[in-house]
Amino acid sequence: MAIAGAKKNAATFPLPARGPISHTTRVQDLRDFKGKLLLILGLGLLVLVWQSLERGKLVVYCAHDSVFSEAVLRDFEKQTGIAVTVKFDTEATKSLGLVEQIIREEKNPRCDVFWNNELLGTLDLAERGLLDPHKGAGWTRMPERFRDADGRWAGFAARLRVTIHRAGTTWTNDALNDDLTRFALAKPLYGTTLTHYTALWSLWGGDRTKAWHHGTREHGLVEVNGNAAVKDIVAGGRCDAGWTDTDDYFAAKDAGAAVTATPVRLENGATICIPNTVAIIRGTKRPADARRLADFLLSARTELALAKSRSRQIPLGPLDEAGAAQIPDEVRALMPAAAGGLPLSGLLKARNECLEWLKDEYLR
Repeated sequence: MAIAGAKKNAATFPLPARGPISHTTRVQDLRDFKGKLLLILGLGLLVLVWQSLERGKLVVYCAHDSVFSEAVLRDFEKQTGIAVTVKFDTEATKSLGLVEQIIREEKNPRCDVFWNNELLGTLDLAERGLLDPHKGAGWTRMPERFRDADGRWAGFAARLRVTIHRAGTTWTNDALNDDLTRFALAKPLYGTTLTHYTALWSLWGGDRTKAWHHGTREHGLVEVNGNAAVKDIVAGGRCDAGWTDTDDYFAAKDAGAAVTATPVRLENGATICIPNTVAIIRGTKRPADARRLADFLLSARTELALAKSRSRQIPLGPLDEAGAAQIPDEVRALMPAAAGGLPLSGLLKARNECLEWLKDEYLR
C-alpha cells in the first residue's frame, strides 16, 4: 500500500516536461566541456612549470634594502651561473618579519640562505637549531668577533647607529631631561632599533630601560615606522635630530639635505656597530649553492661593493692593499668607531627579554 501511495503521489506532482535534446545541443555541450577541461589542464601545467622553475633557483630571504643588496645578488648570479630568487622585507618590519617566517617554516623550509641586516635575529635562529654550519673561505676571512664559533653564521659589511642632526643643531644623551618633541626614533620592535634597545638593556637592565623608554614618550619623543622615516623627518625639518643608521644618513646627505651625523655612544663609551649576517637554513635542498653564496657575501669583493655603494657600509674582513685603497674616505672615517663597537654576539638573552617586553608594549 505504501508503494502504491507513493506512486499515486508521484503522479499527482509530475516533473516539468522537458523538450527533446537536439544533436546540436549535445555537441555544443561536449565542446564547452572539452574547452573548460583544456583550460584547467593548461593552467595546472603552467603552475607546475612555474613551481619547477622556482624550485630550480636558490631562495634568499633578504632583510637588507633591495636597492643595495639586489646588485650584489645579481653579481653572484653572473659570476656563478646560479639563479637566485629573493624575498625582501618591509622597512617597518626589517629582519624580525623574515626571522619569524623562517621559524614558522621550520618543518618545511622555503628559504635556502638568509641575508639578515643585523645579528640578533640570526642568533635567535641559531639558538633554535635552524641553521646549518659552514666554515668556508668567507667564514675563515672574518674576525672571530664577527663569526659564530660553530660556523652557523658570519657577519660582514657593518653599519653604525648614529644621531643624525639638522645642520646647526645638537642633542644630548640625557633623554629624560630633554624636550624630545623634535627628536625622532623608529619603533624599537624591529631591525637595528631593536638592537639599539638590546644594547641599552644589556648595560642598564630591564627596569632602567623601561623607565627610560616611558620617560622619552612623556617628553614628547617622535616615534615613526623605520629608520628611513627618521631620516626623512630630520632632513625635512620636522625634527632636529634622531637615531638612525649610517646608510640612511648617507641617503639624506646624497639627496642634498643639510645634515650631519655622530656615532651613538653608550655610557661605557662603546658604539653600536651592526653587521649584516649570512646563514644557511637547515633543510636547504641546495646546500652546495647555498655555501657558495655564503662565501660570496663574506668575500672582499662583496664588502668592497657595499662600501662603494650609496649605503657606504664598513668592511669587517681584511682587504689587500689594492682593496683598501678603494675604500671611500667617508667609510674610512667610520672604521675607528666601528672597531669600538659593543660586542653583540652574547646579547641573545637580553634581546629576547627586551623583545618580549616590547611586544607587550606595542602588540598586546
